[in-house]
Amino acid sequence: MITSEWLYWLIGAFFIAVAVLIVTDTSHAKRLGNAAFWGILGVSFFYGTFVAAKTAPSWVLGIAVLVMVALAGLGFTGTTSRTRVASIPGAGTGAETGPAEPTAAATKPSASTSVLATTSPDERAAFATRFGTKLFIPALVVPVVAVLVATLGPLVSIGGAPLLAEGSATLTGLGIGSVLAVVVAVFVLRPPRIATPIREGGRLLQAIGWAALLPQMLSTLGIVFTQAGVGDAVGTIIKSILPGGSLFAAVVVYCLGMALFTIIMGNAFAAFPIMTAAIGWPVLVQGFDGNPAAIFAIGMLAGFCGTLVTPMAANFNLVPAALLEMRDKYGPIKAQIPTAAILLVVNIGVMYLVAF
Repeated sequence: MITSEWLYWLIGAFFIAVAVLIVTDTSHAKRLGNAAFWGILGVSFFYGTFVAAKTAPSWVLGIAVLVMVALAGLGFTGTTSRTRVASIPGAGTGAETGPAEPTAAATKPSASTSVLATTSPDERAAFATRFGTKLFIPALVVPVVAVLVATLGPLVSIGGAPLLAEGSATLTGLGIGSVLAVVVAVFVLRPPRIATPIREGGRLLQAIGWAALLPQMLSTLGIVFTQAGVGDAVGTIIKSILPGGSLFAAVVVYCLGMALFTIIMGNAFAAFPIMTAAIGWPVLVQGFDGNPAAIFAIGMLAGFCGTLVTPMAANFNLVPAALLEMRDKYGPIKAQIPTAAILLVVNIGVMYLVAF
């Protein structure tokens, strides 16, 4: 029976490989801090298998997280070269975060080539013209394979036993799709070295930095908040201040609460159990006899309005700013605030009109 542990080990091996490439790059001013950060993360993926099996103490992972926080917080991670932005209109003068200065050396790496070296904008434009729509083939492999494995995998049995462990089909499909996408990309694009995917992955990881781990940390935070009874505590406070019998006030508080908790936690899925336990179920569904499907679906949309305006949602806001080498790393948030505000008002109105 295949479980999802192989995928965690593969991810851990990738982080360790990136750490090795970084520590061997003597031109990198922050190579030790970066190597330690990604190396600890990689080892944690291996160690987590034994924690899940209850054969190793979990507090070790807690210490590992604190060490990683210290490394990132004290500035021992990240890139040190300023980005080349002259060819990017409106990009400004660059900043110390983001990928190192692009260089043609990435197409013909040598022993001294930094793991941060990459192609220039002109070179990338030339490659785009050369390969055209073929560039989309590796990206499309991931979802196609993931869907096929997640759909058909649970139906396959060997000797009367299921091939995939229960609940592992989606992760297994995602892992297989990702591996096949790399193989297809190497076959189609013909990079100069087989290690190019790892080198480019390492460059992107350092460009994103600690924000790459924020979604994972925030999902854990949501579980902690739920287990600590934050939803019940918030519900008690809200019920004490809500005007009695006011459906509109309850809808406004629920939608605003979803947005605010998402801003704090960076993830509407983490905010959902808290606000649903506080007001969604006891007040809107049980108290006002609302339609649960409509209330909770629209409530999630209200939470997504918070996603648009928080740096905690790093994968939506900070990561694009880093990858696009924007001078203002909060640029996406500033551009999205008007849209988020309008959508929040619309969600409140829609819930009030159609969910009851």
